[in-house]
Amino acid sequence: MLFGDRRDAGRRLAAALQAYCGPDTLVLGVPRGGVVVAAEVARALNAPLDVVVPRKIGAPCNPELAVGALGPDGVATFDPNLLRYFGLTPEDLEDEVERERAEQGRRLRLYRGDRPPLQVAGRVVVVVDDGIATGFTIRAALQALRRAQPARLVLAVPVAPADTLRRLRPEADDLVCLYTPEPFYAVGQFYLHFDQTGDDEVVELLRHAGPAPAGPPPRGGPAGCNAHGPSSPGE
Repeated sequence: MLFGDRRDAGRRLAAALQAYCGPDTLVLGVPRGGVVVAAEVARALNAPLDVVVPRKIGAPCNPELAVGALGPDGVATFDPNLLRYFGLTPEDLEDEVERERAEQGRRLRLYRGDRPPLQVAGRVVVVVDDGIATGFTIRAALQALRRAQPARLVLAVPVAPADTLRRLRPEADDLVCLYTPEPFYAVGQFYLHFDQTGDDEVVELLRHAGPAPAGPPPRGGPAGCNAHGPSSPGE
């Protein structure tokens, strides 16, 4: 399966998420590319859109290799096996953690402006990314969101390896993934167009997204929702 671009992936993913359409649903996109996918999901579900911003904590010798992750609530978690492998302790990574906290704060200020974060507690929260590779960073996001006490926590992505999804399954109530290819090398290999998403695009998507308009929904379900979606979550 190939996706044309992130918007195409978002529309296809939204079709698999119709069971979550409802007045208490909140869609959270993972910047940057995940917000493009999430915007299509939010539009189809007639749900408000916000961001969740976890950050990778890279190894000193290889910044692209995640030895830990910073959750959106600022809590850092680490992979104990990788720490042992590199002979590191969490204290050795304090400077890197602080740099990522600063970047996390910068992005939130840029993306949200003066808008407060949308409430998670008691809602059906659908976390959307454009794909998952190892899953360590998204795990930190899910764990932080769980601490915020949503009514239901859903992870939804167009593509991810099956073994990563198995590791993430305990972190969410439901997991929706369209494609679990093997072998899996990188998320971008499953998109025809996978250009880098800029901060400006994320800001614009969030600016034009919003909760459903007031008023009664049309017959057959909430506004914008397909009444013929799956009969139960997670199918």
